Amino acid sequence: MNSSRTNLLNFDAAKMAEYVAGLNEKPFRAKQLLQWVHQRGVSDVALMTDLAKSFRHQLAQEADVISLPVIQDMKAGDGTRKWLLDVGAGNAVEMVYIPEDDRGTLCISSQAGCAVNCRFCSTGHQGFARNLTPAEIIGQLWFAEHHLRDDPHAIRRLDDDCAEQAQGRVITNVVMMGMGEPLLNYDAVLVALRLMLDDHAYGLSRRRVTVSTSGVVPMMDRLAQDCPVALAVSLHAPNDALRDELVPLNQKYPLKELIAACDRYLPFAPRDFITFEYCMLDGVNDQDQHAKELIKLLKGLRCKLNLIPFNPFPASGLKRSPAERVKQFAQILQDADLVTTVRKTRGDDIAAACGQLAGDVIDRTRRAERMQALNEQVIQFQGR
Repeated sequence: MNSSRTNLLNFDAAKMAEYVAGLNEKPFRAKQLLQWVHQRGVSDVALMTDLAKSFRHQLAQEADVISLPVIQDMKAGDGTRKWLLDVGAGNAVEMVYIPEDDRGTLCISSQAGCAVNCRFCSTGHQGFARNLTPAEIIGQLWFAEHHLRDDPHAIRRLDDDCAEQAQGRVITNVVMMGMGEPLLNYDAVLVALRLMLDDHAYGLSRRRVTVSTSGVVPMMDRLAQDCPVALAVSLHAPNDALRDELVPLNQKYPLKELIAACDRYLPFAPRDFITFEYCMLDGVNDQDQHAKELIKLLKGLRCKLNLIPFNPFPASGLKRSPAERVKQFAQILQDADLVTTVRKTRGDDIAAACGQLAGDVIDRTRRAERMQALNEQVIQFQGR
């Protein structure tokens, strides 16, 4: 794409209105453009037939609708779909579609790679390349929604009370749980979120859009004010000492600050709870004492705990907690009246499961060396 041309996928409603005004067009043209691009999936301005010919000609001269090129399209045995998308300079990101009888969930990426470097995440092990633009983020939803509408095998059965059913929508839920830490690419993510919620674009409910964060506290507070959607927090440890090792961001925003930020977010949240994600690591964070510490840590906070089976990768040096251990761990939490679920693993035969979105990213941060050093630190910690 010519860098001097404008990609209309970069604009939410406010920015589209500014763009249209700059072309000396009336404000309602912005809404028409949003509908053509996002609701109908039209990328050729010549086909936007209710726009004036002069306006279409002007758009054709300077604007495009371009999403990320697809490098690879993989489908798992359970129907899960994963796309590898080219972001240039030898880097790629991944997005995953998870079909179920009553919903279709798209997991999208916000960065090429990730700088947070969580111990158990293969994406973090690949290092960080760059932030994605708004067009590259929302373009994932744009491509998947309109591509899957033409797929006769895509799951389209939704709850009877879903407004999406009448629209034939394939994707009903979006989770920002792909590659990257969304809140470290805040401005671009905010534009994408606003498009997801806009009735002239995708019209998703705030309850059906989830941002997952490792705990970037200041940005959690900003999100509560700017665009509160469902929030999922990658917790993974019940105390600071262990979380410092598993989620290095904890060294900057320790648990006390993180839990306080969750409490501040709740009054603005579309759901009446915060989801905490907890990756179950054999012998590391899955013992009875860890469960008891979690109960103490989360006491009084409206939340749901989602236990995630670890998806091993060679460089991690970690193992998945046995199913019976996960069951016992969950029972301790449930007996203490903590709402607890165990995530069903999907798409692991195409490396599309949680923590497996590694893509093809250039390691520009000496991540491999830092990972080796972190491995040694965790081994020492486990021996204490």
